[in-house]
Amino acid sequence: MDVQSGMHAPRAQPRCAVAHHRPRPEDSAGMRFAFYGRVSTEDQQDPQASKGWQLSRARSLIEPAGGEIVAEFFDIGLSRSLPWKRRPEAQRLLDVIKSPRRDFDAVVIGEPQRAFYGSQFGMTFPVFVHYGVGLWVPEVGGAIDPGSDAHDLVMALYGGMSKGERNRIKIRVRSAMKAQTELEGRFLGGRPPYGYLLADAGPHPNPGKAAEGKRLHRLQPDPLTAPVVRRIFEEYAAGRGMTSIARGLTHDGIPCPSAYDRARNPHRNTEVWETTAIRAILRNPRYTGRQVWNKQRTDEVLIDVEDIALGHENKHRWNDESEWVWSNAKAHTPLITTDLYQRAQTTIKVRGTNGEQGRTPRRSTRPYLFRGLINCGLCGRHMVGNLNHGRLYYRCKASRDFVRQHEVAHPPMLYLREDAIADPVDRFLRQELNGRTLAANLRALADAHHRAELAAYQASDETGRLRRTITDCDAKIGRYRAALDAGGDPALIAGWIREASTVRGTAEAALRVSGTPPQRLNDDQIATMVDGLGSLLTVLRNADPRDKAELYSRIGLRMTYEPGPKTLKAELVSDDLGRVLNVCPRGDLNPHALYGH
Repeated sequence: MDVQSGMHAPRAQPRCAVAHHRPRPEDSAGMRFAFYGRVSTEDQQDPQASKGWQLSRARSLIEPAGGEIVAEFFDIGLSRSLPWKRRPEAQRLLDVIKSPRRDFDAVVIGEPQRAFYGSQFGMTFPVFVHYGVGLWVPEVGGAIDPGSDAHDLVMALYGGMSKGERNRIKIRVRSAMKAQTELEGRFLGGRPPYGYLLADAGPHPNPGKAAEGKRLHRLQPDPLTAPVVRRIFEEYAAGRGMTSIARGLTHDGIPCPSAYDRARNPHRNTEVWETTAIRAILRNPRYTGRQVWNKQRTDEVLIDVEDIALGHENKHRWNDESEWVWSNAKAHTPLITTDLYQRAQTTIKVRGTNGEQGRTPRRSTRPYLFRGLINCGLCGRHMVGNLNHGRLYYRCKASRDFVRQHEVAHPPMLYLREDAIADPVDRFLRQELNGRTLAANLRALADAHHRAELAAYQASDETGRLRRTITDCDAKIGRYRAALDAGGDPALIAGWIREASTVRGTAEAALRVSGTPPQRLNDDQIATMVDGLGSLLTVLRNADPRDKAELYSRIGLRMTYEPGPKTLKAELVSDDLGRVLNVCPRGDLNPHALYGH
């Protein structure tokens, strides 16, 4: 069995609470600071430039009094609504704060709206106070006083402003999209539905986006697939079932949507028409020629109602048809009439409770241990979880069309019981992830991983470009100062120097992020990993099923079931050395309380 896995060294256990200290602005002389910042895709800003100005703002607060930034933590591409525990760099900062070996005395942030959202400050700052670490914010002119009601009000205000700003953006975007759909019938992005192609519709009406070369698009009929859409609607309205229509299309050699456009569907390898594809086409109102928006929504749902600090997760849900937004006029060439579409919808509702066509897939809340980790050895597809007579199974279903298309000897239904494989899998993990076998495999993987990272680092020209930028800025600043000494306009030259210094600072910040060559793991680090993972596996048998399922996925467990000899082949395959011990946020398998990232 091949074992490929990797992880980082564990961090030291935090000590008990230390004496509280309230730093004052005049105490900052000689203090060492950690900087925290964040930028997300919502801001539409260059991460390097955003980090540069946030660092500049933080330094302007602490450097006049002699403070120095010795560590940087910066989250990129994460929404402000995520709590600190779910932001990698923020979580890493909290871990370091708890360590007695931290090399800073306080934390400074450049802008509170980027660091704290809603009530996050009230759930995070007590950790700083408990471990005697100060928090410096420009808006209060220095360190936050834990005993000051005014400081609490200021930070609560900025948290509320951050939440309000995000909500206002969401409202503006949704209102704009609603108006663009109703009044303009504008295509708002995404993949065109089967039966249509994207066509150019002219330059973008926003001058800024038009200057960047962005253009609008519209739907136009695909001459090859548009007749197939009409056939599906006509046959269904005439009384033919979805499964029968799918078999007829497959029998006639018509490629299914994923086979017709493989580039857009790399995650699907089927060659036959499925009932789900027929249903999706029948339920799509855009074939009537009108643009439709708001068929789905994204709800923010608490991850754990018993632990609100974990925040929310996004859930995509279907809206009722009464909430759909239709264009007032036809926006593109229709493939079917509105009457034919309505007749199809009526038929779906009538048949809905009597056949599989109308059933809505039910999402199971049961914790399948090996969801997505078992492949069928006959067809290569994932086996899906299935509850049967109170027991958990993994099932592979093959239709007659699939068997004929792929020429495989596959039974209509193939089952594998979960409780029959759970103990053998755990024994396999304890055997492969302990002792000398694990150490040898980790060492080989670490060497290969380091060689690949080093080659990528050496092949990248980003570091060289940043260093050249810094050198050019230094040369410019030298020339500007010489011009100033020669009697040039001080105000004009000062502006040039500030501009060059800003560019240089941004390049330096980016270089600190990307300019460090990758380091090879040493024997001590590998030994620590072996010990850490061994400790983790000791609680595997009695762990919460949800935590076990996430651990199996994170360590790269992959299995293939061969029904002939009734054999389950297992292996560990991990492409990322840094993800193994960062597994579960709850339960007995909680590496955040034991190990580092």
